[in-house]
Amino acid sequence: MNINADLSQPAVVNTELLPWIDSPQPGVQRRLLERDGAEVARATTLVRFQPNSFFAEHTHDAGEEFLVLEGVFSDEMGDFPAGMYVRNPIGSRHRPHTRGGTTILVKLRQFDPADQEYVRIDTANASWLAGPAAGTSRLPLHEFGGERVVMLRLEPGSRYQHTYAGGEEIFVVSGSFTDERGDYATGSWIRNPGDNAHSLFSEQGCLLFVKTGHLADGEEPVRLDDCGN
Repeated sequence: MNINADLSQPAVVNTELLPWIDSPQPGVQRRLLERDGAEVARATTLVRFQPNSFFAEHTHDAGEEFLVLEGVFSDEMGDFPAGMYVRNPIGSRHRPHTRGGTTILVKLRQFDPADQEYVRIDTANASWLAGPAAGTSRLPLHEFGGERVVMLRLEPGSRYQHTYAGGEEIFVVSGSFTDERGDYATGSWIRNPGDNAHSLFSEQGCLLFVKTGHLADGEEPVRLDDCGN
């Protein structure tokens, strides 16, 4: 299965328009944003767990990264409420489940093999830093090699010119923004390859999950049963 699989091409997905597709596990559904492969694939996915659902215990052969968007996601390491950012490195193992239901943004098999750090950050309660322009704030989440992951907040009416190298990926957690290429509402996923720049403007304000410098070729694929993906 190939969905937005060519990393050299830009991609924009309004996830609110995608259907929820049943996963192999009852009570777990997904929206596929990008995927390269069938039973084994590189994947970026929205995953929705119904209340009291779970996914079988599994090992992440090439790493897992996720942001909890709604509800509480749980595994052997604890309970992760909305706003938690988690990285489980290559070789990590868990059995995800939820009591009240949860939705997460998941990225699989996109780790540098040398990146073995566990990360747990509660973005909803962390101390944010001043952003790159007036009316913006940022929360660094992870950095390894050329890859950088941050949460970015734009207050209503704010604008800033953003330059990136090695590609950029944005997920709109809440609110909306515009740039020279279009308008992006809550739930939008944007991939911009290469080295470039754009001017972000948010009339109503927005909260963004942003990754830069990570769009390199040669990632290992992911098994279909990893976390419902």
